[in-house]
Amino acid sequence: MAGPLRRRLPPLPLLLLAAGGLRAAERSGGSSSAMEELATEKEAEESHRQDSVSLLTFILLLTLTILTIWLFKHRRVRFLHETGLAMIYGLIVGVILRYGTPSTSGHDKPFSCSQEDRPFTTLLVNVSGKFFEYTLKGEISPGKIHNVEQNDMLRKVTFDPEVFFNILLPPIIFHAGYSLKKRHFFRNLGSILAYAFLGTAVSCFIIGNLMYGVVKLMKLVGQLSDKFYYTDCLLFGAIISATDPVTVLAIFNELHADVDLYALLFGESVLNDAVAIVLSSSIVAYQPTGENTHAFDAAAFFKSVGVFLGIFSGSFMMGAVTGVVTALVTKFTKLHCFPLLETALFFLMSWSTFLLAEACGFTGVVAVLFCGITQAHYTYNNLSVESRSRTKQLFEVLHFLAENFIFSYMGLALFTFQKHIFSPVFIIGAFVAIFLGRAAHIYPLSFLLNLGRRHKISWSFQHMMMFSGLRGAMAFALAIRDTATYSHQMMFSTTLLIVFFTVWIVGGGTTPMLSWLNIRVGVDPDQDPPPTNDSFQVLQGDGQDSARRNRTKQESAWLFRLWYSFDHNYLKPILTHSGPPLTTTLPSWCGLIARCLTSPQVYDNQEQLREEDSDFILNDGDLTVTYGDTTITANGSSGPHTATTNLDSRRTKSSSEEALECDLGAADHEVTSRGTRLVFPLEYNA
Repeated sequence: MAGPLRRRLPPLPLLLLAAGGLRAAERSGGSSSAMEELATEKEAEESHRQDSVSLLTFILLLTLTILTIWLFKHRRVRFLHETGLAMIYGLIVGVILRYGTPSTSGHDKPFSCSQEDRPFTTLLVNVSGKFFEYTLKGEISPGKIHNVEQNDMLRKVTFDPEVFFNILLPPIIFHAGYSLKKRHFFRNLGSILAYAFLGTAVSCFIIGNLMYGVVKLMKLVGQLSDKFYYTDCLLFGAIISATDPVTVLAIFNELHADVDLYALLFGESVLNDAVAIVLSSSIVAYQPTGENTHAFDAAAFFKSVGVFLGIFSGSFMMGAVTGVVTALVTKFTKLHCFPLLETALFFLMSWSTFLLAEACGFTGVVAVLFCGITQAHYTYNNLSVESRSRTKQLFEVLHFLAENFIFSYMGLALFTFQKHIFSPVFIIGAFVAIFLGRAAHIYPLSFLLNLGRRHKISWSFQHMMMFSGLRGAMAFALAIRDTATYSHQMMFSTTLLIVFFTVWIVGGGTTPMLSWLNIRVGVDPDQDPPPTNDSFQVLQGDGQDSARRNRTKQESAWLFRLWYSFDHNYLKPILTHSGPPLTTTLPSWCGLIARCLTSPQVYDNQEQLREEDSDFILNDGDLTVTYGDTTITANGSSGPHTATTNLDSRRTKSSSEEALECDLGAADHEVTSRGTRLVFPLEYNA
C-alpha cells in the first residue's frame, strides 16, 4: 500500500488567486486541492511553532532555576534544593498551561474496529482517496472517550517516556560512576553492596506485600474500580525502592558532612538505581504457567531470579568491556594529540554503552554506570590534560541539566498528564509501606554489618540514612515508562506525590536533622578524620597525608584488596600508561607480549604510580614510610628499601607491596620537595 500522498504546493500567485476567489475555487477541483494543501501547510507551521514553544518553556524553566539557585547559594539558603525549585517552577507552568491556554483542536472522532482483536501500531486511513498515517498513542478507557486532550500545547509538552530513558538518564547515571570518590566508596564497599542488593530486595518485597494488603482493603471498601494484581504491587515496590538522595548529598557537600556517611548514602543510591531497574524487569518477566498468570509459581519465580542475575551480569560486562575498549583505543592511538577528537570519542563511546545494552536486551542503566566507573579507573589516565578537564565538565553539565529537566517535568506532569488516578487509601498506604520498608532495610542490615566492621555504623548514621531515603528521577522514569493500565496509572500518580513530598519535606529537613543527630560537619570530603587508634604519630611534613593513607589501608574492603594486586600488576599496565612494566610482572617467556603491551611512557614517567585513586588500595599492617634508600616502620626500625619489614615483623614485604608503597607517593623527589616525614611509636598506658 502506498504511503501518504501529497502534492507540491502551487506557486504563490496561484495560491493568492485561490484565496481571493473562494467561490471559483470551490467549482474547480484543482483549486480545492490547493486550498487543502495550504491548510495542511498552515497546520504543519503551527505544529512547528508549538514544538519550539514547548522546548523554549523548559529552557526558560532551567534558566530560572539556575538564577534562583545562585540567589539561594548567595544567601546561604538550604531549606530548598535546586531540584525542589525546578519542581515548583514546573508546577506553576503546568497550572498556566492547563488552565490558561484554550483548546485548539476538536477533530477527534472515534472509529469502530470491532473485527480486530488487537491494536495496531500504525494505521493507514483512506480519506477521500488520500491515505493518512496514524500511530498508536495508548489505550483510553471507555468512560474517558470524550475527555481526550484537546489542547495541542499540552500534548506537545508531554514527552515520550523513552526520551527519559534514552536521552536524559544516561548522562545522570554515567556521571555518578565517572565522578565516584573511589577511596571512600571502596573503603565501605561491603556495606554499600549489602544496602544496594539485599536492602533493595528486602524493601521491594516488604513494600509489595504491604501494598497488596492495601489493595485488598480498597477492594473491600469499594475504592478499586479495576484489576490490581500481586505482581503489580511487587512492581510498585521495585519502582519506589529506587532512592535518589540528590538533595541530601548536595547539602552534605555544602556542609562537608562526615565522609563515611556520604560514601554510604552515595554508594547505595548509585547501585540502588541499577538494582531497582533490573528488579522491575525481572518482575515484569514473571509469567506463571496456567490460567492464572498472576498466581505464585515456583518455576516462574526462579526464572525471574535467573533473569535478574543474567540481566545484571550481562549489563555489567557490557559496560566494563566498553570502558576497556575505550581505554585501549586511547592508549594505542595518538588521539591525545587531538583533544577535541579524543573528547568526542569518549563521549560517544560512553553514551553508546547505554543504547547498546538496551538494544541487546540488557539494562542500559547498569551498563552505563559500570562504564563510567571503568572509564574513570582506566581511560581517564590515558586522556590528555585538556580532555580530562573537558570530559569532567561536560558530563557534570549534562548531569545538572538532565536532572533539573526531569524534576521540572515532574511538576509539569502533575497537571499535563491525562491519566492520573489518585486514591487516598493507596497513597497513605504507600507512605506507610515506604517508611516500614526503609526501616527494615537500614536497621537490620546495619546491625549485621556492624558485626564485621571495624568502624561501626553508628545509630546517628543509621537514623540519617533512614531519613535520607528520598525518591527522585529514577522512580519517576520507571513509573512513567508504562502507564497503559489502571494499576500502572495509579502507581505513577502515587509515585509523583511521593517524590514531591520527599524532595520538599525530607530534603528541606536535612540540615536540622544533621544538627539534631550531632553528625560532624565542616569536614573536607577528601580527607579523613584524625586517627585515634593507630600506633604511630606524625610530627612533620606530609604526616597528615600519610596518616590518612595508613588509616585507609586498614579499612579497605578485603574483596577489593584481593582484586587490586591483579589490577595493579596486569590490567593497569595493559590498559593505561601507568603501573609497573609488564616485563617485571609477567613470566619471562611472555617477554615479547609484555614489551608490545607496555607503554613507553611507563619507563619514562617517574610519577607513573602516583594516581588519584591509589591511596585507597592498601594492605593491613603496611604502616611504613619510605624515603631515600631507607624505610622507617611504625616500630622504629629502619633499613634498606629492599629489606623492609612490616608492623608485626612476621613476614617480609613482597615486590607487589613495594609497588603499593610507591603508589602512595613515597618517591625520592617527593621527600625532597615536601620535607621529611618522621614516624614515632606511641607508648600505650595500661
